[in-house]
Amino acid sequence: MKLNELAPAEGSSPKKKRIARGPGSGKGKTAGRGIKGQKSRSGVAINGYEGGQMPIYQRLPKRGFNKPNRKKFAVINLGLIQKFIDAGKLEAGSIDEDALVASGLVRRKLDGVRVLAKGELTAKVALNVTGASKSAIEAVEKAGGSLSVTTAQASE
Repeated sequence: MKLNELAPAEGSSPKKKRIARGPGSGKGKTAGRGIKGQKSRSGVAINGYEGGQMPIYQRLPKRGFNKPNRKKFAVINLGLIQKFIDAGKLEAGSIDEDALVASGLVRRKLDGVRVLAKGELTAKVALNVTGASKSAIEAVEKAGGSLSVTTAQASE
């Protein structure tokens, strides 16, 4: 096989339509843009523009309230904690937020780590995190461990 013999599989890559390359191309002269007008020219970006009319995103009523200082928690599930313990990336004893970050389970702590009850936890662990759901606390205690929630950071 030589370099000049290399070709993609038949029909896998259709030939590109060459626009504005003469009348024989089927897309010559105006290149499929019609005649005159703003959209026939280059450098036009008119997404959301309605010709001077008030755009729909401004006409529609806005609802709700976005709290500017809301807390953003890094969320992890119990099943993932168990998976990391099984893989040897986490020690099964005492686990705090810094250990979760060091293991790679959580990328950033943000305003703290919150544990949710998705998945199953079989190892006996002592978790120390910023937040947890009630069902997650029950699941950890059912497995023989403990889950303590630090409210010092959560109440800020």
